Formats: sequence, structure tokens, C-alpha cells
Amino acid sequence: MSIHESDLPLEIVTPSYAPDFEFCADLNISVKRMTGSSVRHTIVVPHRDLAQFRQLGGPRTTIHDAAEFLPAQMVKVPAANMWINVRRPWPPVRGWISQQIIKLEAARRSTASVVLMVDSDLVLLRQTTAELFVRDEAVVLFRRPNGIDESLPRHQLWVQTAQQLLGLPIHVEFPLTDYICCPCPWDPEVVRNMLARIEMVNSCPWETAVGRQLHFSEMILYGVYAEQVIGLEDTPVTDDMLCLNYFDEVALTEEESHAFIRQFGPEQIAAMISAKSNTPLSVRHEILAQLEAASRG
Repeated sequence: MSIHESDLPLEIVTPSYAPDFEFCADLNISVKRMTGSSVRHTIVVPHRDLAQFRQLGGPRTTIHDAAEFLPAQMVKVPAANMWINVRRPWPPVRGWISQQIIKLEAARRSTASVVLMVDSDLVLLRQTTAELFVRDEAVVLFRRPNGIDESLPRHQLWVQTAQQLLGLPIHVEFPLTDYICCPCPWDPEVVRNMLARIEMVNSCPWETAVGRQLHFSEMILYGVYAEQVIGLEDTPVTDDMLCLNYFDEVALTEEESHAFIRQFGPEQIAAMISAKSNTPLSVRHEILAQLEAASRG
């Protein structure tokens, strides 16, 4: 889809939940500050968290119940982070997989030219437009050749699952190409075609085919489809996430915070400090304040 074919050039989609509310609120403020008036921020949360998140709603922000993006036959298991597909009850759909189904369905429904998948713990620091993620009228694919080696065995399983779902020859010998990025741009038309292929190959709804997987990555799926089905001759690629990322699951120390800030470059539009790092909110806000000041310099 050409970026000029939609009245909504960019939609930002964020799955979240109550423990990440403060992060998501910061993200939402940054979206409204750093994107144009036509950009919409779609936030998807569990039903129990709707009341809390609705305070973020507004003309450019919509809050949705996660169940809206799951098929009716997927029923939430009380007091457990899993769902049951009543048409195929085993194995149950784990919370991690259901969240990825939600992302895929949100992108499938989107009327935007570009959907940007953004987690709650990211903040936009510079003006962000659809054009940043488009080249030659096609959405760019984040692609890191040889990015998956023996130290990432789960990634290998994700590649294998993607190839199986898409009916492709299985090739999972290290090293493999990595497609996981933050933030993650998708072309909704590519997502729709990809999911249609999954249904054709697996002879069932795509949500059922994905939901029964034990090992799955939506970003790996999209990347494998873009490269091995569409082909790189028709898919522009990049190895730049345009984002300063801290993925470690330990809190940033003062010294590490200064080093992190020094890494912020002129082309980066955002910063992400993983919620799993448990970096104190006060430290996080101080880091982001310094990065925002640097972005204006």
C-alpha cells in the first residue's frame, strides 16, 4: 500500500496493562507531542484495566478491551493468564501468544498506511511520521542478518514456527536473520495477506493456527513472510531501529544511566528502557528528561 493511499498515514498500537500504566501514560503524552494531528494511538488492555486506562482516552487516543481483538471462541480463563479456544481447547492459548494475536489483529484491521507497534516502556523524543518508515512507497523491514546464533535458541524455534505456518521449507540453521525491533513498523496490507496465507496453508482460522503454537514471535513471522514470500527485491530493509534501547532486566545504575544518555544519536526518534529492568520511575524520568533536552540541542 502506498503511503498516499490512506487518510490515516500512521497508527501507533500499544498493548498494555495496569502495572505499566505510568509508562503508557508517558508514551501517550509523547505520541501526542511528537506526531501530527492525523496520527492515532490505539491502546489495548485487559478488561479489568479499562477504567484505569480510559483516562488516557481522547480525540487521538482510543482505549480498547483486549477481547475486542480476539475471536469469540477464545474464552479467558479466570485467574489465569491464558485463554481457551473452545474449538481447539488444547493447548490453551497462553497470555504471551494472545497478546501477539491481538497485535496481528489490530494491524489487520488498521486503515493506516503504516502501523507502528510500540510497547508501553518506549517514549518518542523527536517528531515521528509515517515517512520515516517508508522507502519507495513501501514500509521498511527491520532486518539484521546473522542476528540469531546459538545463544538464542528460542529465536530459532520462532523462525521454524513462522516457516511452518507459512508453508515454507524449514531452514533453521544458525546463523539466522533477526527481525525483532523496537519500535516495529508494519504494513497492514502485508499483514492481511500474510494472515490469509496462514489460513490457506493451515485450513483453519489464522487465530487458531497461531494460538496452538507453543513458540511464536509475531515480528519473526512478519519478517519471514516479507523476506521469503514477498522477497527482498520488493521489500526495503533497514538495520536501524531509530531508537535508543535498554533491554537488560536489571535496573540502570547512575553510571550506566549517563552512558545510556551519551549513546543518544541525532537520527534516533525514541528511547526505550525496559519495564523488566525495574529501573525506578524517578531515575527513568530523569533519563528521559535529559534525552528530551538533548533532542532539542
